[in-house]
Amino acid sequence: MSLSTHVLDTAAGRPAAGVTVRLEKAVRNLDGLHRGWRPVATAQTDDDGRIASLPADTPGHWRLVFDTAARSAFFPEVVITFVIDDPAEHYHVPLLLSPYGFSSYRGS
Repeated sequence: MSLSTHVLDTAAGRPAAGVTVRLEKAVRNLDGLHRGWRPVATAQTDDDGRIASLPADTPGHWRLVFDTAARSAFFPEVVITFVIDDPAEHYHVPLLLSPYGFSSYRGS
């Protein structure tokens, strides 16, 4: 299983270099109820706005927390929560960011 991300600054029309991204995994109790999030890794986007590999190593609920305060006064943080269900797949989670909006999708 592999996980990557890519941040694009759509207002500038450029990759967003130097964005800190934190990967977190959902913590569940024995009954399967959500109990919070456990930090797994932190990385920064490269000059092309990419983080090529993050250590998502098991199926489950995951999230990426993007520190976007330097790029958007309105969205100081963007959180994208997603499910990894097939360990054989590659998961790519891009973030398209502008000062007053953002979007994401399952990339390839």
